[in-house]
Amino acid sequence: MVILGRDPGPRSTLVPLPDTARLGPVDVVRVGLLGVRGRPMRAILSGLGIAIGIAAMVAVLGIGAASQARLMDQIRSLGTNMLSVGPGETMFGTRLQLPEEAVDMVRRIGPVTSASATAHLEGRSVRRTDRIDPRETKGITVAAAREDLLGTIGGRVGKGQWFNAATSRYPTVVLGARAAELLGVDGPNRQVWIGDRWFTVIGVLKPVPLAPEVDRSALVGWQAAKDLLGFDGHPTRIYERSDENAVADVRNVLAATANPADPGAVKVSRPSDALEAQLAAKNTFTGLFVGLGAVALLVGGVGVANTMVISVLERRQEIGLRRALGAGRGQIRLQFLTEAVTLSGLGGVAGVLLGLIVTSGYAHAKGWPLVLPWPAILGGVAASVAIGALAGLYPAGRAARLPPTEALNGA
Repeated sequence: MVILGRDPGPRSTLVPLPDTARLGPVDVVRVGLLGVRGRPMRAILSGLGIAIGIAAMVAVLGIGAASQARLMDQIRSLGTNMLSVGPGETMFGTRLQLPEEAVDMVRRIGPVTSASATAHLEGRSVRRTDRIDPRETKGITVAAAREDLLGTIGGRVGKGQWFNAATSRYPTVVLGARAAELLGVDGPNRQVWIGDRWFTVIGVLKPVPLAPEVDRSALVGWQAAKDLLGFDGHPTRIYERSDENAVADVRNVLAATANPADPGAVKVSRPSDALEAQLAAKNTFTGLFVGLGAVALLVGGVGVANTMVISVLERRQEIGLRRALGAGRGQIRLQFLTEAVTLSGLGGVAGVLLGLIVTSGYAHAKGWPLVLPWPAILGGVAASVAIGALAGLYPAGRAARLPPTEALNGA
């Protein structure tokens, strides 16, 4: 600046203009928090949408990860070395038969360590009393079972006992977990009606993940089924376990071994594949719920944008005064953008904490291992910050473009 006068003389100098004021990082945060601190209830309600969206995503992914870890532990504990053999069907839907000696032939396969079988007893139903209509089966299958079945399928007795050489010859029955529930039988020493006589319940099984058909079965001894229920000795389903490294090789020869006369009439499956398919289905639903959480997050972002627009309209006088005192457009823009990011970020942090609480509580209640979904945690916070930045762009730009005189006159 030049100082003018009548006689400037030799001392006349140019005075430089002051440097443009700049906001440091601490100042940016402090100014950005002004709106949040000034209207706490509005800030809470605005961040609530973000928090709900993030919490939903973290909880869904956390519960899904815990469920997946539990299922994988279950698959590892049960083993993936069990194969199941069943008869095929004709083109008219008639079920074919496996040979009576099929189990013994399967046992002759070198890598096979154990083999057992069940047989569906057609035309037989299990009822609590002989007064109930035989057609009221409740979906329960009556099946003959070998004494070594439980060890092969990895089953366990919940109450009572399993068959032995003596009980398998008499009218006794072991109920699967679901069958016992449907019949209203909670333990041994009860009687149920099968065929034309009473059978004594000697045991109730725990759920068998690798053989879910057993859960809905009333199992009688192999010899008792022959003597008392007209069983012809042909197995309906054979279960075998082999060395882990030889499962593929055993599978290739299993059909021809179980039924040499007609290998094409045999169906071979791997029960653990069903559990893995169940895991894939759960992952599909997890993706769906994550998508719903993302929609909630988007709605929360719209709420933040709406709050910031209203904040700009209400704080026109503050904007005009700061512009009149020398604040540049960039500073005004940065102020409101920081406020939007702070508002959204706080909602994201609250959502992560809420999601972790829900995940931890649910996993503890179910007895599942707690698995922290770190990608969801970090991604949730990052997403909330990104949503806040996007939501604050328009309001911050609008505040920056507001002329000082117009802002002061319109206040």
